[in-house]
Amino acid sequence: MTSTNSDTPRPDRIQAEWLEVVCTKVANLRFGSVQITVHDGRVTQIESIEKTRFVADREEAPSKPRS
Repeated sequence: MTSTNSDTPRPDRIQAEWLEVVCTKVANLRFGSVQITVHDGRVTQIESIEKTRFVADREEAPSKPRS
């Protein structure tokens, strides 16, 4: 008789989980990046870096000296 452990995640479920995390992180970014770390062919970590950009008004930007 073989025993199965229902607590052991199935590979297809793990893949669905990390894909969902990546999709969510990408959808929530305006500017930035999502980095996926893989060890031995398996996704082990997902990082997202969000950047906040400020656009300077033309009046505030320093003027370039004319030659």
